[in-house]
Amino acid sequence: MISRIDLRGNALPEGGALRDLLPRAEFDVEAALEKVRPICEDVHHRGTAALIEYAEKFDGVTLERIRVPAEALAEALEKLDPQVKAALEESIRRARTVHRAQRRTEHTTQVVPGGTVTEKWVPVERVGLYAPGGRSVYPSSVVMNVVPAQEAGVESIALASPPQREFGGLPHPTILAACALLGVDEVYAAGGAQAVAMFAYGTEECAPANMVTGPGNIWVAAAKRYFTGRIGIDTEAGPTEIAVLADETADPVHVAADLISQAEHDPMAAAVLVTDCAALADAVERELEPQVAATKHVEDRIKPALAGRQSAIVLVDGLEQGLKVVDAYGAEHLEIQTADAAAVAGRVRNAGAIFVGPWAPVSLGDYCAGSNHVLPTGGCACHSSGLSVQSFLKGIHIVDYSRDALAEVAHHVVTLAEAEDLPAHGAALKARFGWKVPGQ
Repeated sequence: MISRIDLRGNALPEGGALRDLLPRAEFDVEAALEKVRPICEDVHHRGTAALIEYAEKFDGVTLERIRVPAEALAEALEKLDPQVKAALEESIRRARTVHRAQRRTEHTTQVVPGGTVTEKWVPVERVGLYAPGGRSVYPSSVVMNVVPAQEAGVESIALASPPQREFGGLPHPTILAACALLGVDEVYAAGGAQAVAMFAYGTEECAPANMVTGPGNIWVAAAKRYFTGRIGIDTEAGPTEIAVLADETADPVHVAADLISQAEHDPMAAAVLVTDCAALADAVERELEPQVAATKHVEDRIKPALAGRQSAIVLVDGLEQGLKVVDAYGAEHLEIQTADAAAVAGRVRNAGAIFVGPWAPVSLGDYCAGSNHVLPTGGCACHSSGLSVQSFLKGIHIVDYSRDALAEVAHHVVTLAEAEDLPAHGAALKARFGWKVPGQ
């Protein structure tokens, strides 16, 4: 059901050579880019008409308009299962608690007497958020995108989610109810690359956004790449991943359950166990069979995900090698199920989010830990972070110098300008001091 990679007995290679030994899903955004390019430009030129046409082509629905009416949002919230509503409210509460603490404050540094640099943080003006709606419905992604944007102080928030044939061309009602709970009333029935194009270019119904965030399929990722530079993005999210670093103290029942929990997302989802304990590897393999048989989405998602090239049990020669492997892998979600798990977690450099010990499964982070589940995939955790309040803020430096403070450093500025063969830079200071710069 799942393959093995045995790295024991040899010194591990460094950098890219080690990454090449580890399992990873194929996710060719560059190839998808050529397919989304005409879709994006069609939305640019035809706006809402193009979105309606693509809804019929890709989603099998006939729409008269793309924006979801306010009464549909209110109705979805009114009809929401009370238990689901309570769970979403708790998820929102915990996410707000964590993300509110991420707010940045203005800070002024006095460089010299009379010379200061202030860094202030300004939220982007408008964001377009994407909530997937393919194999599953993800109201949790609404929470994870909206809460940090709101806590950052973004004034204009719009959300897009694919239209659903079984719901009359509206996004899934649980998505709409989550929007209503969060106070987001600008919602669009649009999916895929065309939704990203709607936010990037704007249409008759939708004003253009400064930034687009949220997970999606390869077409959404390709559209984000296409528009990078025109709009800000969070990340080109690929297939979801879990890596578990475990030793002989780990419970194979827990490890198997956690691997399956991510495999049920998608047949391209990655489930990786890194361990120095062959007995644990054997026990986890034995556990997978009955646990998979007892759940849903077996043939179309879980079995292909576990059997795919992106999933494996990786055997290593001890904890030090295991840490080297998980840092090279840079998992979206990394569980540490070892002795002294907190200390081991503190040594990890590359992961989207780290889950410490047996009582912090990835599923907790997906919904109610308070952390954000929009995280870097495909090894991007070696240089990128998950979604946060910071994602929606711009840092701006405000430089305020008096005449005396400028005079003190003017000769250094002129010297550096001339060293770079940019004499007009230096002349800008000389003009302020009658062409005789103090100190020269």
